[in-house]
Amino acid sequence: MERKLAAILAADVVAYSALMEADEGGTFERLRASRKELFQPEISKHHGRIFKLMGDGLLAEFGSAVDAVECAVTLQRGMVERNASVPESERFEVRLGINLGEVIVEGDDRYGEGVNVAARLQQLADPGGVCVSEKVSKEVEKKLAFEFEPMGGQRVKNIAEPIYCYRVNLQSVRASSAGRPVSLELPDRAAVAVLPFANMSSDPEQEFFAEGLAEDLITDLAKVPGLLVIARNSSFVYKGRSVDVRSIARDLGVRYVVEGSVQKAAARVRINAQLIDARENTHIWADRFDGELADVFALQDEVVGK
Repeated sequence: MERKLAAILAADVVAYSALMEADEGGTFERLRASRKELFQPEISKHHGRIFKLMGDGLLAEFGSAVDAVECAVTLQRGMVERNASVPESERFEVRLGINLGEVIVEGDDRYGEGVNVAARLQQLADPGGVCVSEKVSKEVEKKLAFEFEPMGGQRVKNIAEPIYCYRVNLQSVRASSAGRPVSLELPDRAAVAVLPFANMSSDPEQEFFAEGLAEDLITDLAKVPGLLVIARNSSFVYKGRSVDVRSIARDLGVRYVVEGSVQKAAARVRINAQLIDARENTHIWADRFDGELADVFALQDEVVGK
């Protein structure tokens, strides 16, 4: 059985069944024209190959994740241009998903988890949008001028583990005058991300306790006037990962990051927490809180109050 590493692009038309019901012949012709005039030439231009056509979608293979992402962005921009000259009732949008992984080679066709994940990412994309796997984001983020917005770990059908994925910001520009990507400036606004607290106990079941504490902190901090708090789904994507806090702040568009750890022993709990100014790369505040498990809510209020 032959295997290879490939970037797989999955495409699917949004609400295709409804469009076909309203105007079967016209919808089919517009889809066929889009494939012939936009998708096929752009995929070829970006060194890709369509290996499967479905009624309202397709699968394409690329040797490079950079080529796949550049092609996807070009396709979505091309769809916007095509829709501009079409009555609103006849327009259709496409979702695109891209994964980088091993695929099984069988003649001109491709199978395996690498293909399956791309298809699931496509389902997670916004209409007119592009969703990529974490592998794709890490491969291309320093090579392309687009921003990649974390969507967190998403659970999808027939795949056991969550898929960590990113939304490609099609409107972003992140390049220097020489055309090379540059780091985004960290914002001055009062915006904070609460990262998942580390479980320092030997009991893996305490992961739920540590996560719950971070979630409660997010809820309480969101009540502070004038403070923007990043949603759990975005900040929890960094769970268990060793990532520089400045990179996290850039990804999430915040200046401040809260991180910490929780250790539970019998009926007592210890919370270590710290607030970091990511722009200055300095600790604004750090403290330890010890108390009875029964008083965990009071400890939590004390952390937020600090």
